[in-house]
Amino acid sequence: MEIAICIGSSCHLRGSREIIGTLEKLVKEYSLEDIVKLKGSFCMGQCQKGVCVTLNGELYSLTPETAEEFFINNVLGVVE
Repeated sequence: MEIAICIGSSCHLRGSREIIGTLEKLVKEYSLEDIVKLKGSFCMGQCQKGVCVTLNGELYSLTPETAEEFFINNVLGVVE
């Protein structure tokens, strides 16, 4: 499973660094390092939607406040 987080300027200003930190913490907390691959990506072309994140190619728009909910619903829901 691959999660790409936009680190372009617009997403960076909207909190991509915090989202990366949250997702890294959760991947480690749930011992999913061998299953979930996190990577940075430059502009995904959806700057107006917030921090762009793709999960296996599907686009999501996150904020630092919704990152944990995204992980629980879309990552844990699939791997468990």
